[in-house]
Amino acid sequence: MSNSKTNQKEEIKDQELEKEIEKNLIEEEKESQKENEIEKESQKETENDPNKKKKLPKMTLFRQKAHMNPLSLRQMDFNLPLRPQDMNWKETYPNMKQGEHIDFADIGCGYGGLLFKLSEMFPDNYSIGLEIRKKVCNYVKEKIIALRHNEKGKYLNVSALQTNAMRTLPHLFAKSQLSKIFFLFPDPEFKKRKIKWRIISQELLAEYAYFMKSGGIIYTITDVYKLHSWMKGHLEEHPLFTELTKEEYQNDPLINVISTESEEAKRVEKNGGTKFLACFKRK
Repeated sequence: MSNSKTNQKEEIKDQELEKEIEKNLIEEEKESQKENEIEKESQKETENDPNKKKKLPKMTLFRQKAHMNPLSLRQMDFNLPLRPQDMNWKETYPNMKQGEHIDFADIGCGYGGLLFKLSEMFPDNYSIGLEIRKKVCNYVKEKIIALRHNEKGKYLNVSALQTNAMRTLPHLFAKSQLSKIFFLFPDPEFKKRKIKWRIISQELLAEYAYFMKSGGIIYTITDVYKLHSWMKGHLEEHPLFTELTKEEYQNDPLINVISTESEEAKRVEKNGGTKFLACFKRK
């Protein structure tokens, strides 16, 4: 009898969650229309005067709550080609030559702080931010457009894509393609029934390993110790990853970058929080 009641409660919770998702989708559509109007106005300004600096998007106009169900199917999950070789990256990386490919993936890129730093530090490498939240991803895209307009020749090696990384990586990347994957301040998913939503697990690590080069590095950082222990524990258990040595931690310039450049890192710093870091190399 207790199992039946428990199942009923779970069903009710799932139904409530689906209603919330539906409501969020409607709200996202309304916000998207507003953003399109803002972008049209911005385009008019630069079309009238190509030399005029393009205004950077205001983050406050693209705010969106952090919690989203990564296991629910959304339209964006069906908008990708079946094979990574069929992706037309030329649309987002205008200078990408035949044979070149994306090297770095920032999964859950947020507002793109790390992406823009990667673009500056590694001008010969292509980086992409994968973000499930539409409004947040649109902010990164708009900022890239503005920066490319204002600083000719720069930021051509960075882009963002709204997608669910837990579902769509096989559509985006080939075997042994990536040299760096970043997980910066991912959603801790505290509730027991939502732990399966966490972006690090044994199953997902097997998938990440497939897309990574030997010697490639997974970077994780969070201000939640329980999540840090979870991510580090799973990486330690996985046979295809080994933690960086003390010397490798000290010599990797990105260790300081992931601790300071993202918007979440700056928030934690401002609030006096503690950052927990774990980086592992693909064998």
